[in-house]
Amino acid sequence: MRKQMLMSLIGISLLVLLGGSSARAQVIGEVEAKIPFNFYAGNTRLPAGKYFIKVLDDSSLSVMEISSANGRTSVLFDVRDSQANANPPKDELIFDKYGNQYFLAKVYEQGNKYGSAVEESRYEKRTAKDGAKAETRSVPCRRRSAKR
Repeated sequence: MRKQMLMSLIGISLLVLLGGSSARAQVIGEVEAKIPFNFYAGNTRLPAGKYFIKVLDDSSLSVMEISSANGRTSVLFDVRDSQANANPPKDELIFDKYGNQYFLAKVYEQGNKYGSAVEESRYEKRTAKDGAKAETRSVPCRRRSAKR
């Protein structure tokens, strides 16, 4: 009986450990990027420019914030876990492009295939339903070392 309980406890512990290390939004700290085109982050359209992106504290890694470098614009958007096919060679933002509309889709840090995928907005879903073919575009970003 004790052996069975011990084996069950070990099995549950392994599941917790392995499950806890599976895909988790892995963006640590804040990244900055110069985005050369207008784009959507969640439901909000933003102009081209320099932006800072970070996971919101106390959000269980499920909400990110994008802020313009001048501090005038700040948008929150929901994210979920994402896993790239391979470890990204650089920090990058991935955009889905439908026609001439860009949508922030994923955020990855160099060498870590686990990242954050932005939840599709209603507008993006509607655009995709209209038969527009999605292309992807990568924009390099870099980690910020100091707080703004």
